[in-house]
Amino acid sequence: MTTTTHDTDALRALRALEDDRSSVRLRAALAVGTAPDPRFVDKLVERCAIEPEFFVRDMLTWALTRHPVSMTLPGLVREVRSERPQARSQALHTLSKIGDRRAWPAITRTLLSDSDDEVARSAWRAAVLLVPEGEESALATVLATQLGRGERETQLSLSRALVALGEVIAPALRAATAAPDPRVRTHALATERLLRDPDTGFEFAIEEAKRVVALGGSGQEGR
Repeated sequence: MTTTTHDTDALRALRALEDDRSSVRLRAALAVGTAPDPRFVDKLVERCAIEPEFFVRDMLTWALTRHPVSMTLPGLVREVRSERPQARSQALHTLSKIGDRRAWPAITRTLLSDSDDEVARSAWRAAVLLVPEGEESALATVLATQLGRGERETQLSLSRALVALGEVIAPALRAATAAPDPRVRTHALATERLLRDPDTGFEFAIEEAKRVVALGGSGQEGR
């Protein structure tokens, strides 16, 4: 009787993940995470790719983290290669929450430079968390190729990812301060400031960097 009841509850929860009401989907994801079941994993991964509500997606990610990594990792790694941007982004976000470095090979240069800003931001966050010891400098070099990209939110995400790597980013930033593109130079200088003084606000760092670039400087004078 217990098994039958459990199966019925499982089927009900799986159906509820597709309900038109976001509140119902949220409760279903919470229920699935509270009582993990291998049968839920594929559906959770599938739903992450199409769920329109941010807070429901976040609960789906939480539910996936409640299942064994051996069950979730293959599907998530497969999703980062999806043609659907949300599938890539949410899978990367979930991998960063799981934090298992076996996922590192899936964080490719292609993802780190993905044309979709949300995918790229998710890839940057995941990469910084999953990068193996000794590969931080190489990662910093790749991330530095994205300096100057996008609007403030995207630039802030990249700066945070770079700063999280620590002093290994200094050579890549120094090279970027001499780039021909003023947006790249500005972003590099602002990130350098954040590395030196983490309490500096990003807006202040950017505005200061803009003044330096406008005056024809690269921030390398006197080094």
